[in-house]
Amino acid sequence: MYSKPRSAYVHIPFCTQICYYCDFSKVFIQNQPVDAYLEALIKEFNDYYRIKDLQTLYIGGGTPTALSAKQLEYLLSHLSKNLNLDTLEEFTIEANPGDLTPDKVAVLKQSAVNRVSLGVQTFNDKHLRQIGRGHNEAQIYESVDSLRKAGFDNISIDLIYALPNQTMADVRENVAKALALDIPHLSLYSLILEHHTVFMNKMRRGQLNLPTEDLEAEMFDYIIAEMEAHGFEHYEISNFTKPGFESRHNLMYWDNAEYFGCGAGASGYVEGIRYRNRGPIQHYLKATAEEGHARLQEEKLTQAEQMEEELFLGLRKKSGVSLSRFEEKFGRTLQEVYGPALHDLEESGLIVSDKDRIRMTKKGLFLGDTVAEKFILE
Repeated sequence: MYSKPRSAYVHIPFCTQICYYCDFSKVFIQNQPVDAYLEALIKEFNDYYRIKDLQTLYIGGGTPTALSAKQLEYLLSHLSKNLNLDTLEEFTIEANPGDLTPDKVAVLKQSAVNRVSLGVQTFNDKHLRQIGRGHNEAQIYESVDSLRKAGFDNISIDLIYALPNQTMADVRENVAKALALDIPHLSLYSLILEHHTVFMNKMRRGQLNLPTEDLEAEMFDYIIAEMEAHGFEHYEISNFTKPGFESRHNLMYWDNAEYFGCGAGASGYVEGIRYRNRGPIQHYLKATAEEGHARLQEEKLTQAEQMEEELFLGLRKKSGVSLSRFEEKFGRTLQEVYGPALHDLEESGLIVSDKDRIRMTKKGLFLGDTVAEKFILE
């Protein structure tokens, strides 16, 4: 019997500022039909999925805190209205230090939200301006402080390294400032150049001075060593946690579990089907009104594709992939399906196997895409 997903992702596509590296589904909030969007989103969340017993709920963006306090209150109260809050272990909202005004923090405090993920990216004011962020270093400290005072202890921050003109000294300073905040979860991503972004256009014109791959590898090694020295576990390629503060929602993705995706441009994975909603807001509003859902693309995954994803996603975690779980899920052993690839990767020092698991080495984690390519079945 099919069991319903226990997680949901809700997308807020509005931003007060468009960052130069971002290719997510988002628009500048000015003059957008925000209230109509929120109503359609709640309708999709409630009617279409009949969601009740979730374990994790994640509101991402865009920038959810680009909403006004009143809009934020509408969103949070209506999302949790029909949920069984006894089963909801983790309710995360993404926030931007520049948008977290006292009235919005007050709304979060009154809501069922119990985890806040802050898009810090860097503590360096000059670099913040260069990447198109709308906040400054002082606002980062103000935001963390106001969240703490409101009773939030489960706070995470995102940082990006390998930024244009960033040096090793800059990375050391960023990591030191992040650690000094004494929060339990940190995500550190290397800059990825995406199509249709300001940064990609600059790079094509030869105007983007990025660190070399060797320097990026040095930054990656430094970050891992420094975080581990301060009691953080490197539990996923880009994520570090103090005991018990792992992102349960993100672990669900890496465990290749199914989840509902709501909102314009959101993706979901239900009953073996990966789907994507319509991205442009007017298209989303029209589809939810006329069809009761906004799905644009649906893809029923073959067993081969499901096995590939099990490996791509599972190997991102430090704990890696369980051989027994793989066999139980697919009726075939990992060795049977991927024997030669596993042998090559072990020989190259990119993965190791122990007892019931295979996982990436530190070298493998840095070269994650190279490892992933080996698991594509022809």
